[in-house]
Amino acid sequence: MKTITILGSTGSIGQNTVDLIARNADAFRVVALTGGRNIELLAKDAIRLRAEVAVTAFEEGLESLRTLLAGTGIEVAAGRAALLEAASRPADWVMSAIVGSAGLEPGLAALRHGGTLALANKESLVCAGPLLLAEAERHGATILPVDSEHSAIFQALAGEDMEAVERIIITASGGAFRDWPLEKLKTATVAEASAHPNWAMGQRITIDSASLFNKAMELIEAHEFFGVRPDQIEAVIHPESLIHSLVAFRDGAMMAHVGMPDMRHAIGYALNWPERHALPVAPLDLVKAGAMTFRDPDENRHPALRLAREVMQTGGLSGAIFNAAKERALDGFIAGEIGFLDMAGIVETVLEKMPAAAEGITLDRVLEADAEARRIAGGITQSVH
Repeated sequence: MKTITILGSTGSIGQNTVDLIARNADAFRVVALTGGRNIELLAKDAIRLRAEVAVTAFEEGLESLRTLLAGTGIEVAAGRAALLEAASRPADWVMSAIVGSAGLEPGLAALRHGGTLALANKESLVCAGPLLLAEAERHGATILPVDSEHSAIFQALAGEDMEAVERIIITASGGAFRDWPLEKLKTATVAEASAHPNWAMGQRITIDSASLFNKAMELIEAHEFFGVRPDQIEAVIHPESLIHSLVAFRDGAMMAHVGMPDMRHAIGYALNWPERHALPVAPLDLVKAGAMTFRDPDENRHPALRLAREVMQTGGLSGAIFNAAKERALDGFIAGEIGFLDMAGIVETVLEKMPAAAEGITLDRVLEADAEARRIAGGITQSVH
């Protein structure tokens, strides 16, 4: 019986993971579920999956969680220390689905018991890729990508020689504003940016999709995880979201991962790897799908992609700075403090203001860079407002 922990169980990725495990509950023993402020959902899933411990990241949610789980025998805890303790409990397979840089430390803690980390938290690789990969190697742990694009790349590379790879092509839906004129983006609202045409995701990642910051993060993530040069990675707009990524080889061949836009495929692949099991994912009917279209992203319209290339070239702590500034700028947009197009400008300014080179990336250095980038981005946000 495989032991499972889900970090971030109440989010979109976490809920899809819960769904897959609940469908075959007898095959798994759930060690821990962690969540945020949705205490009722966390408690409901803890009971449903018979988890050993349920943890909310917020201390103020402890009493509500304790009340909801009274008499179940499920251990209850709250706060950052409790979250890290839950992540440190031995489990064969850990889903890392906490949103943002907050997922880095729990992911590192999970690696230390040498199991498999299913990585949906792209910020971990963007902020501290070398640190995360070194920690996995040190403890004999395995990291499997769960972002649909990186899962697709991983599958396309199965059995292949990395020396034969010429390019990695990451597809982007284009998000809510893919057909909007640039002038209209100046007045884009949070509600408009939060309506994704293809995927059902959380608000923050959906807005990142509209700005292509999500895709910028994925370029950096691919660079770190697969060890390819920045000039070997590119993004294309693919509105249908049926091809999730492609790998081009030196002999002219391309391997594409094709399927319906359903995150349960990438999650299920990681859950069952190295085997393939049946999943509740609708098969793709190519005739009904019809045409698949592609176009170049305009980096003047989407400066996040250009900034990602600069981050890959610079290395060091630039990924941590980029992500922290992006998260703070996104906070500002959601709060109505800045406009949609202001986010990229804030990130670029923070990158210009902060030194990024670092001889060695440590957790302390990453956290310090994160805090300083947020402080600077916050100041810029207030000045814009």
